[in-house]
Amino acid sequence: MPQTPPFAAMFDSSGYSRNLYQSKEDNCGGLYYHDNNLLSGSLEALIQHLVPNIDYYPDRTYIFTFLLSSRLFMHPYELMAKVCHLCIEQQRLSEPGLDKNRIRKIAPKILQLLTEWTETFPYDFRDERMMRNLKELAQRIASGDEMYRKNVQQLLQNLIRKLATVSQYEEVLAKINATSTDRLTVLKTKPQSIQRDIITVCNDPYALAQQLTHIELSCYRDRKKTQNLEAYVEWFNRLSYLVATEICMPVKKKHRARVIEYFIDVARECFNIGNFNSLMAIISGMNMSPVSRLKKTWAKVKTAKFDILEHQMDPSSNFYNYRTALRGATQRSLTAHSNREKIVIPFFSLLIKDIYFLNEGCANRLPNGHVNFEKFWELAKQVSEFMTWKQVECPFERDRKILQYLLTVPVFSDDALYLASYESESPENHIEKDRWKTLRSALLGRV
Repeated sequence: MPQTPPFAAMFDSSGYSRNLYQSKEDNCGGLYYHDNNLLSGSLEALIQHLVPNIDYYPDRTYIFTFLLSSRLFMHPYELMAKVCHLCIEQQRLSEPGLDKNRIRKIAPKILQLLTEWTETFPYDFRDERMMRNLKELAQRIASGDEMYRKNVQQLLQNLIRKLATVSQYEEVLAKINATSTDRLTVLKTKPQSIQRDIITVCNDPYALAQQLTHIELSCYRDRKKTQNLEAYVEWFNRLSYLVATEICMPVKKKHRARVIEYFIDVARECFNIGNFNSLMAIISGMNMSPVSRLKKTWAKVKTAKFDILEHQMDPSSNFYNYRTALRGATQRSLTAHSNREKIVIPFFSLLIKDIYFLNEGCANRLPNGHVNFEKFWELAKQVSEFMTWKQVECPFERDRKILQYLLTVPVFSDDALYLASYESESPENHIEKDRWKTLRSALLGRV
């Protein structure tokens, strides 16, 4: 059974390479090319371009781009139904006494297309209508030859295994979210010295940066539809609030200063690794108002390293410094000989923002009704680059104890953070004093 090639180097600077597979002639009905690149086409012509025949197999970058963008025009099950219909009709797979030689020529190509679809977009197949069409087409192929029956069986088993893994992941994610309750009880418990904190669990900033990278690369690899985005945002917010909680929690000023310096070192290691998402989450947590108002604490901190990191992630000029660092990490990844050097974890919220503005800034259809495929090449290029980064195996050894702490330890809410901050360093004005009294009464039952 043909194997799906890796995502790396799928897209070149001009959009896509047409040399990976044999391609149809230019000037196909309903498709418009310029400089050998497909720029637009009618939806029907683009669907037809997806379907292989005995003499043709679509370029892999085209398959990925069309499967990614087609859902803006139709549901995946509708596309699968059309693809199945075209395969069956064009290859006469529904005729009795099927020509086995014909099946042997076309079956590997149809199986390859189905393999790419099930491996790259497995979530599509949670829809029973998708599975029904997939099984029908696969069965017609399998009926012609024993060898293809085994290949079809393997394809379906791989898909079912992947969907089962996704479901298990979602159950774990639900449990993690359920256990991540508020850490307010810490404020009510004395002495606080017996409470666990991040430094007692992991006193090595480099080790913590490695485990954060594990979470970015592993725990958040498989997602469901919009939960993909939600899980990333939830993780980013959780890490920010965890950082702020750890800083605001200690009673003594020198301990708070030590925690700040610890997270500065963790953030620096994240930058060196190429884990920009955790880096930005840590900086975000340290810049939250309950943390930034702790002036006496910050006076004890050597902030030179923090200033450098903030400069790297400065949002001015559309995050110019970060984008420069990201390009450097991407270049390192392309020429890397080890997984350690291949790691690139972008600042996810900015990546989504870029994709959003690219999508909103260009029309899906041209004035002549054609699908604007030039836009979708660019979208697919960004998404496929991200998918390539996500496929890197984390080279660091997992530490279950640290991971468990990062993913499940309760964190403060906004109100609890402010209360902890005021308890650490007294309010400076009437507004802060009034808020402190309100929070003490509401959260601690104290006046």
